[in-house]
Amino acid sequence: MKNRRDFIKKTTLAGAAVATTPSFGFHILKKPRLEQEIVGHGNYKYKIVRDWAQIGTSRPLLNCHEMVLDSKGRLIMIGDHPANNILIFDKSGKLLDYWGTSYPGGHGLSINDEGGEDFLYLTDSGWYLNKFGKMTPHNGRVSKTTVDGKVVFDIGHPQTIGVYKPGDPFRPTEVAVHTNGDIYVADGYGMDYIIQYNSRGEYIRHWGGKDNNDQNYNLSNAHGVAIDYRDSNNPMVVCTSRNEQSFKFFSLEGKYIKTLHLPNMKVCRPVFDDTNLYAGVCWSQPKVGKTDWQDHTGFVTILEGDTVVSNPGGTAPVYDKGVLQKSYQLESRPIFHGHDVCVDEDKNLYVCQWNANRTPPLKLERV
Repeated sequence: MKNRRDFIKKTTLAGAAVATTPSFGFHILKKPRLEQEIVGHGNYKYKIVRDWAQIGTSRPLLNCHEMVLDSKGRLIMIGDHPANNILIFDKSGKLLDYWGTSYPGGHGLSINDEGGEDFLYLTDSGWYLNKFGKMTPHNGRVSKTTVDGKVVFDIGHPQTIGVYKPGDPFRPTEVAVHTNGDIYVADGYGMDYIIQYNSRGEYIRHWGGKDNNDQNYNLSNAHGVAIDYRDSNNPMVVCTSRNEQSFKFFSLEGKYIKTLHLPNMKVCRPVFDDTNLYAGVCWSQPKVGKTDWQDHTGFVTILEGDTVVSNPGGTAPVYDKGVLQKSYQLESRPIFHGHDVCVDEDKNLYVCQWNANRTPPLKLERV
């Protein structure tokens, strides 16, 4: 790995890429870059590769929401364009496959190896952009599928099993799958519950929401959920409480453990790799003035343990007497809205962005 890193560092000063031919025969001339974009801090610095995804003009995009790496080394992305919900890339950015028109609010994507076969867990958030450019609600959906899109089963509205009252919205944003097969669904745009099912999609329990006597259990925009295996003897369910700019840690049975507050960072789902936690920051507050929810104020954050060590696209993390201070998007806005991060075996990052002028995922090549 060290030799590879040294090689990358030497080659980051090389000239910009010349013309390439993406999938489907579209020939696109890449404009030479006047200067390279290097973002990040400390041991976590990256070169931004904006033209990594080679999709030509045949696969239109709206928002690139999440991405996972499968066992074959392919990068699978979910988005919300009605013509293609799933895009599958190789490491070079070549588009290998695409499918799906049944998830107009395509939002969350997780992958799980089950007996040597990869399965996808998709969430449709219950919101889609209609032909008039307005966000429109519909019924949310959670599906388990094969990598090529065959539906294994759906998890229906929690009202059907008596967990929700009639009229309660179900707009799921994320799924996490434990090694025992249990499925944790984050209803981040609905009732803010984490709902636990077994491997067959049968209800076990739920927690979270907004009106708990113990406020540690409250979640506000439970946007993401993941399993933290960094302590193999104590795996935890980690839930995003985005409006609180926090991650909340629970036992596998939903018992509250701790809160990790990241001031000024409206984070999306936690992504774990080795001892690191990565997350897209969809919004941060500006140093001066106010912002609209569509304004570009995002970046990416990286933690070692519970300590922020780098903010690619943002200002360097600062601790004062052990307390993390606010971080801000760089004025150059290299990243608009960090919605998800995927990490490959070389520790390069792939960043999916919401509301980023319909751009494909960025590659952040570690230097």
